[in-house]
Amino acid sequence: MQKNLIIGFIVTFVGAVLFSTKAIIVKKAFADIKIDALSLLALRMLFSLPFYLAAAFFVSGKKNNIKLTTRQWTQIVLLGLFGYYLSSFLDFEGLQYVSAGLERLILFLYPTFVVLINRFYFGQKMTATQQWALLLTYTGIGLAYIGELRADFNNGMFLWGSFLIFLCAITYAIYIAGSGKLIPVVGATKFTAYAMLASTFGVLLHFLLKNSSGLPVLATSTNWQYGLLLAIVATVIPTFLISNGLKRIGSNNVAIVSSIGPVSTIIQAHFILGEKILAAQVIGTILVIAGVLLIGWKSSSGKG
Repeated sequence: MQKNLIIGFIVTFVGAVLFSTKAIIVKKAFADIKIDALSLLALRMLFSLPFYLAAAFFVSGKKNNIKLTTRQWTQIVLLGLFGYYLSSFLDFEGLQYVSAGLERLILFLYPTFVVLINRFYFGQKMTATQQWALLLTYTGIGLAYIGELRADFNNGMFLWGSFLIFLCAITYAIYIAGSGKLIPVVGATKFTAYAMLASTFGVLLHFLLKNSSGLPVLATSTNWQYGLLLAIVATVIPTFLISNGLKRIGSNNVAIVSSIGPVSTIIQAHFILGEKILAAQVIGTILVIAGVLLIGWKSSSGKG
């Protein structure tokens, strides 16, 4: 049990760091190739598609494959559409108007939403450890971004971009909370593959309805480079890691461990995008890491 929890903590941590590269890649793409949010998201999902098809084929061919009920199919499809179609679209749209650092601040409100969903919808109690970890991580995030929040407030599209990211956080929290209940039943790989196939269908359908020229309009080598980076580094690998973490340590703990994401984004944004690191960010980073380590140390008390 202890080894399983430690592995869950590690894979979730790595998955969160990889997910944090998404905002950096998206901001670079917007600056370098002048692409719109929907087209970039379509590239991300298009290059991810073969991996999730392969995963779905693999799990369906196993002897212990679980046959899904109609209710489970519906839940997986809806969660996939919420978590990686609607949530991602809102995120990409919002990133056009706010910095990578601010995006992470708003997006990482989602652990609060996950805990509240689990508490009031699923009737799951919040442990004292989770309360302390939330306090540490959110205090840290608040300190880390206070300077950037003041700077970005003068941005004319600040409120709109922030609102889009806020909606992204809510829809992603629904995905995390719901997947935490389904994954133990249907399996991490099966759930992830089918949920991502559903979200890919939603994204590509949206793109085709909006672009009469179809997918060939995306066919340039530069577009493909960013599409592959988003697909492999920021989507395929971390989604399987996070799903595995959900199975091992539960959705509440995954949500809190994933709070390392903003710290990773600060560092990447500084070296890749040239964003400044303030003293408040350093203090905030220490608090966020403390919260993450608290979850890793106390995870043996039980799943969240």
